[in-house]
Amino acid sequence: MTHKLYYDSAYTREWHTRITGKMDKEDGLYVTLAETAFYPHGGGQPCDLGQIGGVDVLDVISEGDEVWHKVERALEQEEVDCRIDWERRFDHMQHHTGQHLLSAVTLKLADAMTLSFHLGTDYATIDVDSAELGTEQIAAIELEANTQIYRNARIAASWVTAEEAARLPLVKQPSVTENIRIVEMEGVEYNACGGTHVASTGEIGIIKILKTERVKGSTRIYFKCGFRALEEFGAVQRVTQAISAKLKTGRDELLERLDKLEAEQKQLQAEISAVKAANDTYFAQELLAQRQGLIIAQVFEDKSVKDMQSLATKLTAEHEGIVLFVSRSEAKVVLAQKGQPHWACGAFFKGNLGAYQGKGGGSDSIAQAGFPSVDEALAFFEFTRDQLGHH
Repeated sequence: MTHKLYYDSAYTREWHTRITGKMDKEDGLYVTLAETAFYPHGGGQPCDLGQIGGVDVLDVISEGDEVWHKVERALEQEEVDCRIDWERRFDHMQHHTGQHLLSAVTLKLADAMTLSFHLGTDYATIDVDSAELGTEQIAAIELEANTQIYRNARIAASWVTAEEAARLPLVKQPSVTENIRIVEMEGVEYNACGGTHVASTGEIGIIKILKTERVKGSTRIYFKCGFRALEEFGAVQRVTQAISAKLKTGRDELLERLDKLEAEQKQLQAEISAVKAANDTYFAQELLAQRQGLIIAQVFEDKSVKDMQSLATKLTAEHEGIVLFVSRSEAKVVLAQKGQPHWACGAFFKGNLGAYQGKGGGSDSIAQAGFPSVDEALAFFEFTRDQLGHH
């Protein structure tokens, strides 16, 4: 049986011990130790990493009373010095304790029980039993959680019997009936938990709620604690400063400046659309004057597929015939028709695009497709024009 040092103290970083077992599994070599401070996967908390005898620990799992450590390569010595990746461990301690605090406050202020906890490399989440949490509720939860951090409440763990656990105001009664570990956050909650935690709420540093989203009738709260929250604040500040410098506007005036830019952009886009419409009218007349029979075929250097669709629609709305366009810059083709029942554009594309690696489709009256290269787009354009000529 492995003696679990992480239950004695979550702050153990280095220790000397002996290897008590070795096992070759499908995914690698595992060893057990007489004593270990490496916390295994469990309760939403990832495992610890570090080194055993100078060899990297890649994974840690718990099987019964033993803790198995996946190591990068075989260890020859029996006596080994072990070292925890402390930065990773302390990050996990901050976030696991932060989760306890955030869950307790959310239950208190929003009557929403935590359903699950996930601690990832980028952020942590809790799913709570509430269909929706408003902006004011989230702000109140965040403020209260950080108030409890500043209070620096003591956090302690103890082992109790099932009878003793039943007398405690636990958030949720544990499923196990013996060796029950209780984590008490003084003045906040009692919780049955086997994870690693900081010694007081002050060591959480800060809790910052990033966002919320609805997930199958519950609400998922994204958050960061401690050093991750500090890094998040730094990243946001750098982006804000860069935007302020680019717009030559103070932070407090950024939203007003962005609203003004958005309004200017909409006005500019409206003016551009008007100019494009006028140009399309003149260009349509030019294309109609140059067409051969009922067919208009044109190669564009840099026209967008949206603009080609608009021009084709304008031409076929006012005149019967077939319009075929290709854009070199986008490697896309547009085909449109009016009054030509034997030329269903979508059906023609469906039957012929595959030979040119094109993807697209459309209706009887208009279709569009994209191609991996301009050469394939031009080849399909020439093929289509040839087919039109035969008909």
